[in-house]
Amino acid sequence: MLRDRRFALLLAARTISVLGTSFAPVALAFGVLGLPGADGRTLSAVLTAEALPMVLFMLVGGVIADRLPRHRVMTAGESINALAYFCLAAMMLTGWTPLPALVIASAVSGIATAILFPALTGIIPDVVPADRLQTANALLGLGQNISRVAGLVLSGAAVVLLGAGWALAVSGAMFATAGALITLLRLTPAERTSAGGHSVLADLRAGWREFVSRQWLWVVVAQFSILVMALQAAHGVLGPLVAKESLGGAPAWSAVLAGEAVGMIVGVVVTLRLRPRRPILIGTLVTLPTALPYLLLGMSAPLWTVVGGAFVMGVCFDIFGVLWQTTMQREIPAESLSRVSSYDALGSLMFGPLGLLLAGPAAIAVGPRPALVACGTIIVLVTLAALLAPGVRGLRVPDEEPASVATVS
Repeated sequence: MLRDRRFALLLAARTISVLGTSFAPVALAFGVLGLPGADGRTLSAVLTAEALPMVLFMLVGGVIADRLPRHRVMTAGESINALAYFCLAAMMLTGWTPLPALVIASAVSGIATAILFPALTGIIPDVVPADRLQTANALLGLGQNISRVAGLVLSGAAVVLLGAGWALAVSGAMFATAGALITLLRLTPAERTSAGGHSVLADLRAGWREFVSRQWLWVVVAQFSILVMALQAAHGVLGPLVAKESLGGAPAWSAVLAGEAVGMIVGVVVTLRLRPRRPILIGTLVTLPTALPYLLLGMSAPLWTVVGGAFVMGVCFDIFGVLWQTTMQREIPAESLSRVSSYDALGSLMFGPLGLLLAGPAAIAVGPRPALVACGTIIVLVTLAALLAPGVRGLRVPDEEPASVATVS
C-alpha cells in the first residue's frame, strides 16, 4: 500500500497535519492560561469558540464533501486551519491577545475542522480498495499516532523553551504543508460520486435516512455525544488545570497526552491483526477503560499512574476508531458516506462545547479533581447503556469478509 502514490500522499498529509494538531492543545491551553488575569473560564471560552462552529458547520461540510472532489475540500480545510493558527501565533508573539480576537481565530479553526473531517472519512474508500480498508485505516492511524507522540513530547518542551506563540506557529506551518500535499492527490471523476443536482436540504435528508436506519450507528453516536462532553471537559480544561496546580504544568500534561498517544500506537498494532466478527460490540466494550486516567487524576494518583491510564485509554480509543471507521466505510454507500460521517461527527461532538463551557465553572464550584471523577463516571455509565442495544451487540462482519487472522466472537 505504501507504494501506491495516492495512499502515500494521503498518509504523509495526515501524518504531518496531526503533528501540527499535537502541538496545538498544549500550546493553546498554557498560552491562554499564561495570559494576565486568565483562568479556567478564559480557557473554556477560547476552546468553546473552536468547538461550537465545528459542530454547527459539520453537516455543511458533509454535503460539500459529497458534492465536490474530496481532496480539494481537504486542501481548503487544512489551509483555513493554517491561517487560524498563524493568527493565534501572531497574537501570542506580539502580546496583543484580546479575548474576542482569540475567540474569532479559534472559531475559524473550528470551521476548518468541520470542512475537513467529513471529507477525510469519505476519501479513504476513494483511494483504497474495499478489501484493504481496515489496513489503510490502521496505517493512517499509525502515522497519526507517531505524530501525536512526537508532537506532544516536543510541544511541552517548545512551550517551556520558546513559548506558546512559536509552538502555535509550528502548528500553522504543519497544516499548510499538509494542504500542499493533499493538492497533489487528484482523483478521477469515476472515483468520485457527486451529489450535485439536489438541494442541500435534500442531500441532508438522504444522509439522515441512511443514518437513522442503522441502530448500531445512532446508538453509538448517542453514547459518544455524552462521552465526548465529559472528555472535552476533562481533557481540555480540568486536566490542564490540575497539571498546572499540582503536577508541574505543561511538561506533566504533555507526559499524560504522550502516554495516550503511545497507547494509540499499540492500538494500531492490535487492529492490524484483529478481525472481530462483531466489530461494534468489541469497539464499544473497549471504550469502558477510557475513563481510567480521569478517575486516577481526580483521585490524586501519582503522575506515572495517570500516564499509564492515558496509555490504556489510547489503546482502547484507537481500537474503537479503526473498527468504527472500517465498519462505516463497509456498511454505508460511498455516495452518502461523507454526509453520514458528518451526522456521526455532529452527534458525537454536539455536547462537547457544553462540556468545555461548564468545565471552568465546575472547577471553581467543586474543584477540578471532583469534576474529573464525575467525568470518568459519566463515561462508564453511558457506555454500559449503549451495550444494551441489540444493534450494537449483533452487527456482524458479512460472511464474504471472513475474519481470517484473529476472530473475536
